[in-house]
Amino acid sequence: MVLEFAHSPLITFIVGLVMVVVLLAVWDLPAFVGLAIAAFSVGLVNAVFVGDFTFGDAAAKTATEFGNGMAGIGIPILMAAIIGKSMLESGAAQRIVRAFQSVVGKGNSDFALWGSSAVLAIPVFFDSVFYLLAPLARSMRARVGKNYTLYIVAVGAGGATAHVFIPPTPGPLAVADEIGVSLGITMLIGVAVAIPSAAMSGLVYGRWINSRLTIPLRDTMGTTTEELKQRAKRDMDSFPGVFESVLPILLAVVLVASFTVVDGLKAWYPSLSTIEPAVAFIGDKNVALTIAAIVAALTYLRWSDLSRSVWEDELTEALKSGGNIAAITAMGGAFGAMLAASGIGTYIATGLKEVGIGLLVTAWLIAAIVRIAQGSATAAMLTTAGIMAPLASQLAVHPAYLVMVIGAGGNICSWYNDSGFWLVKEIGGLTQAETLKTWTVVTTLISVTGLVSVLVLSTVFPLA
Repeated sequence: MVLEFAHSPLITFIVGLVMVVVLLAVWDLPAFVGLAIAAFSVGLVNAVFVGDFTFGDAAAKTATEFGNGMAGIGIPILMAAIIGKSMLESGAAQRIVRAFQSVVGKGNSDFALWGSSAVLAIPVFFDSVFYLLAPLARSMRARVGKNYTLYIVAVGAGGATAHVFIPPTPGPLAVADEIGVSLGITMLIGVAVAIPSAAMSGLVYGRWINSRLTIPLRDTMGTTTEELKQRAKRDMDSFPGVFESVLPILLAVVLVASFTVVDGLKAWYPSLSTIEPAVAFIGDKNVALTIAAIVAALTYLRWSDLSRSVWEDELTEALKSGGNIAAITAMGGAFGAMLAASGIGTYIATGLKEVGIGLLVTAWLIAAIVRIAQGSATAAMLTTAGIMAPLASQLAVHPAYLVMVIGAGGNICSWYNDSGFWLVKEIGGLTQAETLKTWTVVTTLISVTGLVSVLVLSTVFPLA
């Protein structure tokens, strides 16, 4: 029994867990350094216990996964740094915040952020939405003078919920395809599950934790707290108009969503295939956020009294901040990838496959444990979908509910091995403890509320 445990992926998971806790929480090393040491250490454990994993792989694969992470988020984060800096410094973010408040009232600002995040995250990746809306949450806090905990939770909850429940977001889209469920019914059930999940995690929990945890504004993304507070006091005449202020966000969302729309409609409208190559280019998040960054930066130049050389220096400072955030986020993903390389996902999923509980709960449990062990929500969802797809015919309810519980399980407990954890922490300007109390709890509430919602809906409306 001892020998079997020593050669199981569980030892890798335990080593990784201990390493990140000691390095980041106890010794308080810089996040990038601590995550790099933890990733290399997990790689060394893999080299000892995983058959086709060598000591050379411990270094090379960590570097490769870090590079893969930077390829995915490097340009978007750097461009988001420019967008955030430009929108905050030009007054565009304050203009949007005041427009929100004029519609929903000052006391309901969290509803505006929550709803915007949820809607925007349906056609766009969660990370892109968070890049764009976090500056608004910071500006809202500067304007109101309190409630930053609530605002950052509202933005995170809205986007994260759509990310795992509502196609055409890639995760639920891939799971629906694996299980063989029609996209239309999956979207309808996804909305039905997402609403209570987002409300519980973003509004109910957001207001509860906001009354118990005060998160101050901190300097991040190249903008100081003092600058934010000064802009919050300025007259409306010194800000760009509403359309010019919101244009970078609209451009990013519309451009990224354009490829999703064209790709989805070309089966019915073959003529769209002629523009698909162009849309694939401008709809790539790297290009879309670059275009949005250019527009935001030009607005910043127009609405500031800076010389061009000083303006360029300010953008360079934003890029320095964005580079640090990108490095930490990518290394967090590399750490999770090293855990996944141990085979922990398959190990857990195989062990739970025959658990004698209902299929929906079994799927949720498999996805949840795989997610906690290896960090990636998408990987947990796809791993679970591959295992549960052959069993979908045994369900007494519509298989779209299976897609939902897999998404719910895959979203649980974002922590140190999830790049999203570091994204929220760094862009939001939070400490590790604050991120655990907000973002980690939010993702867990989304997961549990999603499971409960599915169980209730599938009982009342089995649709079988």
